[in-house]
Amino acid sequence: MITTSIGIMAYNEERNIERLLEALTTQELINVEIRRIIVVSSGSTDRTDRVVAEWAERHPLVELVVQSERRGKSAAINVFLERAEGDVFVLESGDTIPAANCIERMVAPFEDPEVGMAGGRPTPVDDPETFMGFVVHMLWRLHHKLALKSPKLGEMVAFRSFVHEIPSESAVDEASVEAIVTERGLRLLYVPEAIVYNKGASTVGDFLKQRRRIYAGHLWLEREQSYKVSTKNVGGILGVLVDDLEWHPRTVAWTIGGIWLEFVGRMLGLVDFYILKKNPYTWEIAESTKDLGA
Repeated sequence: MITTSIGIMAYNEERNIERLLEALTTQELINVEIRRIIVVSSGSTDRTDRVVAEWAERHPLVELVVQSERRGKSAAINVFLERAEGDVFVLESGDTIPAANCIERMVAPFEDPEVGMAGGRPTPVDDPETFMGFVVHMLWRLHHKLALKSPKLGEMVAFRSFVHEIPSESAVDEASVEAIVTERGLRLLYVPEAIVYNKGASTVGDFLKQRRRIYAGHLWLEREQSYKVSTKNVGGILGVLVDDLEWHPRTVAWTIGGIWLEFVGRMLGLVDFYILKKNPYTWEIAESTKDLGA
């Protein structure tokens, strides 16, 4: 039996946190035991703290830790790591929902001592018949195909409990964990059967907020932790993109639009990092990603 603690980093997650806790407390488990579910709420100003506190009263696994000041997601993760117990730690974004067997599928592979970190398959709930929904599905589909070749893990990850701290200034927390794990000589494992549902940006503004922050964060990661994620390989991305493309007029047009938005996001990230000297480890929230629907 592999034991685990789950950490949820939350900031104003009232629209999703109850469904997330319901999904985690009713997971289908065989070889995995959940010891603790710790929600670190950082400066939330909505009903997040109240909702989690009510869950903690009814469910002994659930624990609420309140940070009065928002200091960034990585700093909140370090609070979780101080309290977590078990063989494997799981990080899940507060605006996602795991499938019923996600924890079992993601954690069970740690029976292999060479596995140091695992990640599931983020699956967007956006409507692919809209332009932004199409772009979100395209990006996560490319992420999936790249991760099958060279694991790039995100949205929900699991890693061995020797990771006690990550750089609090990191804006790309999962990638910072990847750097620590690979430095130990352990393997990254992508588990496509471990489905975690998320919501992409439904406005161009929110999309660019996310992409510029992530790209600036990856540049910081290269400088501070000497680690480069697989999605920095533009050639690999383009190869997968060409293979994935359906030659239909609307699909081609929307694909070109998505590529342009990604390019603009990366250019803004370059400007933020090299010219404005910004490290966005406490970032402006993309509000349109926060509600996964009923």
